[in-house]
Amino acid sequence: MSKNIRDYISVIIAFFIGALIAIGGSQNGAQYNGYPILFICLIISFVLHWIAFIPAYLARTEKFYDIAGTVAYLSVLATASYLTVISSNNNLQLRSIIVIILVLIWALRLGLFLFVRVLKAGEDRRFREVKQNFSKFLVWWSVSALWVFLTAANALTMIINNVSFTDDFYFYFGLSLWLIGFSFEAIADEQKRRFKSDKKNKDAFISTGLWGLSRHPNYFGEILLWIGMAVIALPTLVGWQYVTLISPIFIYFLLTRVSGVNLLEDRANQKWGGTEEYESYVKKTPVLIPLTK
Repeated sequence: MSKNIRDYISVIIAFFIGALIAIGGSQNGAQYNGYPILFICLIISFVLHWIAFIPAYLARTEKFYDIAGTVAYLSVLATASYLTVISSNNNLQLRSIIVIILVLIWALRLGLFLFVRVLKAGEDRRFREVKQNFSKFLVWWSVSALWVFLTAANALTMIINNVSFTDDFYFYFGLSLWLIGFSFEAIADEQKRRFKSDKKNKDAFISTGLWGLSRHPNYFGEILLWIGMAVIALPTLVGWQYVTLISPIFIYFLLTRVSGVNLLEDRANQKWGGTEEYESYVKKTPVLIPLTK
């Protein structure tokens, strides 16, 4: 089997995984013109990414990869919200509105941060080779579409269910986790940005601030905030909708096993491995979860 065929099979598998979650999460959920709203959100995420992929491949650029994901987040949120109101003839409940605001804040903050970063850097090294190959580049854009849908699946299902707000433990505990996670991610990103912008730190690694508590505090924050979102959504789910709890699990797997921690750890070991300062840092600082060493 050629590598190109394997890539196209990977694209199909990515869509199939999303479809399974969308079908399960649509049980007892609202529909629009006979189609489950959650499944419509899945289609929108993939179609938007595939449309954006075309000019990106023609220009052999990855600069709009992250911002396309942000647009997809905003689009599926808007779709879920609008179609839920239209199909139910009811206004969005307070719980749904708060979740929409949380996801909007996260998506805009991270999307713009990554977009500005890649513009300043000139490239994202992960794409140096894959953007030259049509099928491989398409896989990355398809995985991004799946990423958008699966990470937001919890929130989207909760919005679509549009359950009345109740003064419950799940909401406040989940919101606390989200706020801690968001703060970790945003502060860690800003600390690293400032560190790298200082010419004195050229070719050095950051070990101060939150980076002294974890070697990847931004990823810890990302995972924690989506766990918080899952906790907020938990009491609103019914039946097969619980499959959308895969959101934080998927994020943890992707950030630690596919395109996050593992790649950065390998790169850091190649660059600083063997030096006394870096080995000391690795020895005393946990990879992901603070205070676990």
